[in-house]
Amino acid sequence: MVITTLCYLEKDGCYLMLHRVRKQEDYNAGKWIGVGGKLEEGESPDDCVRRETLEETGLSITGMRFRGIVTFVSETDGKLFTEQMCLYTCSSFTGTLTDCSEGELAWIPRSSVMRLNLWEGDRIFLRLLDLETPFFVLKLFYRDNILKEAVLDGRKLELLDILDSEGNRTGEVRERQVAHEDGSLHPTAHIWIARKGEAGWEILLQKRSSTKESFPGCLDVSAAGHVGAGEEYLTSAVRELKEELGIDALPGELAFAGYYEGEWHGSFGGRPFHNHEISANYLLVRDPAPEEFVLQPEEVSSVQWMPLKQLQKELKTGSQVFCIVPEELELIAQFLSDPQAPGSREQPGR
Repeated sequence: MVITTLCYLEKDGCYLMLHRVRKQEDYNAGKWIGVGGKLEEGESPDDCVRRETLEETGLSITGMRFRGIVTFVSETDGKLFTEQMCLYTCSSFTGTLTDCSEGELAWIPRSSVMRLNLWEGDRIFLRLLDLETPFFVLKLFYRDNILKEAVLDGRKLELLDILDSEGNRTGEVRERQVAHEDGSLHPTAHIWIARKGEAGWEILLQKRSSTKESFPGCLDVSAAGHVGAGEEYLTSAVRELKEELGIDALPGELAFAGYYEGEWHGSFGGRPFHNHEISANYLLVRDPAPEEFVLQPEEVSSVQWMPLKQLQKELKTGSQVFCIVPEELELIAQFLSDPQAPGSREQPGR
C-alpha cells in the first residue's frame, strides 16, 4: 500500500488547485487536485505534505489542519491498487507561488471548485471539508476509473447514475448529496398504491420523517427513492416498497404509468438543494391490511389514505403540507381512468 498526502491551501475564499496537464503518464491527467505526493523513507505525513507543497508551489506551510484519511482502492484489469491518503487544509503559509512541473496552479473560488474536472470521490471529501466535518475516514473504491463504492466512517454512501438530457446513463456516478447540490440529473422511482373506495379511487400517502434532510414532515407519494448506480427503475421500485413500507410486491404487479422530469431549487439546513430527477412512476393496486405495514422510521413516520379527487384539489391550492408533484399525480389519475388499467402498459426501455 502506498501512503500519500494531499493539501488544499486556502486564501481569500479560494483553494489552490493543480491542473494536472504536464506530467507524462499521469494517472491524474486532466484532473484538478490539491498539492501533495508520496511519503519518502523516514517521513511522517506532516513532513511529506510540507515538502511536497514547497516543491510543487514554492510555498512553505506554517500551519495546517489534518482533516481525514482517505483510502483509495482501484481495480483495473482485475488488479487492485491501494493508496492511503492523509488529507490536509492549510491557511497559513509564506513564500511566492512558483511554476509547477506537474501542471498549472490556480486559485479557484471554493464556490466554483465543484465545476472543475474532478475525480468523483474528491467531490465527496471536498464537500466534507466545506461542511467543516470533524476528522473523518473515507474509503473510495474505483473500477476502471468509475466510482463504485464510497464508505464514510463505516457507513456506505448512496451513489447515483448521472443521466443526459434524454434520460440515458452517461457513465458518470455521483454521490447523492453532491448530486443534490450541483443539480445533476439522476433517476428515481415513485410508487403509488391505490385502492377502490366507496367514492372512487384512494391513494396511500406517506408522511415523511421529521429527520429527513428534504421536506421533513410533508405528505408524499406512497413510496419513493433513488435508483442506485447500476440499478434498474423497476428493481428500485420493488426495493423501496419493501424498505419504506414493508410491502412485498412482484415486479409484474407494478404498472408503469410514465416518466416525469422535475427540477427544484431551494435550500435545506443552510445548504443549497438543487434536485433534478427523472422519476419512473409505478402503480400498485392493493389494499394492505394495517398489520402488513412495517414503516422505516428514518424515512416514514406514518401513512394515510386520501381520495384521489380530494388530493387533486389539495394540490391545486399549493399547500406546503404536500411535497407531491401534481403532474405525477395526473399520470396516475389518467392511468386509473383507463378501463384497461392497471397493468395495461409496459415500461419502455430507458
